[in-house]
Amino acid sequence: MTSVPARRSTLRAWLRPAPPSFPGTATDRRERRLIGLEIAVVLTVTLGLSALRSALSLLEALLNPAPLADQQVALNAPASTDAWIDLAFQLVRALQLAGWGALAVYLLLRAGIALRRVGLDGRRPWRDAAHAAGLAALIGVPGLGLYLAGRLAGITPDVAPSTLTEQWWQIPVLILSAAANSWAEEVVMIGYLLTRFRRLGFSENRSALLAAVLRGCYHLYQGVGAFAGNLVMGLVFARYWQRTGRLWPLVGAHLLIDVVAFVGYALLRDVLPF
Repeated sequence: MTSVPARRSTLRAWLRPAPPSFPGTATDRRERRLIGLEIAVVLTVTLGLSALRSALSLLEALLNPAPLADQQVALNAPASTDAWIDLAFQLVRALQLAGWGALAVYLLLRAGIALRRVGLDGRRPWRDAAHAAGLAALIGVPGLGLYLAGRLAGITPDVAPSTLTEQWWQIPVLILSAAANSWAEEVVMIGYLLTRFRRLGFSENRSALLAAVLRGCYHLYQGVGAFAGNLVMGLVFARYWQRTGRLWPLVGAHLLIDVVAFVGYALLRDVLPF
């Protein structure tokens, strides 16, 4: 049986982790400025700009005469009335997200950071898959409860995971969308951003909080409840990566959550009451 001091030590290590030994803190002023500029450019091109759009969308919704609870937000919506052009738009969107993650990977490699250092290698596929399933359950079930509570309280819009038309490609596109989202968000927000924060000498807690707040901000268009839920998700995911150094379980967990939401909604929206 684990002793009380040992349990306290383990809990303290999760809440206040020791500074990592890799990568070391940059001391050269020019290098620090370039890293800061690089982070700003990456976030402007990717999820930082999404956070600004999301905040503006929430502001627009709050200014709308209709109550927030009576408004709907679609996560995967048609982009054209023509089925083939719509399919092309959906594929381009997924390609853009894949490119965001690829950009982050490229910049890490350019900085001399091997992918195994951020947990994007194939050393432990079965354990990574098991951890992904556990993390998906840990985040997904309370997240659904938080969404339903927000709906009952009237502070969350109706979030429709998909309003795509029933075409032969609907389910494959939703799965592809889930994969692209999970790849882009976890590689950029965890693998890239937290690694670069370490290089700037940020504490683990500060890095996790900054990344989690940004994650919550680019989900603001789904309401305040989505901000809170994704803030918690960001904190859990950041600390998991900081403690284990494995990124694939986070990509996998995010993928499972989105696939269940997107595909489950498409198949069961006329059956389930919520």
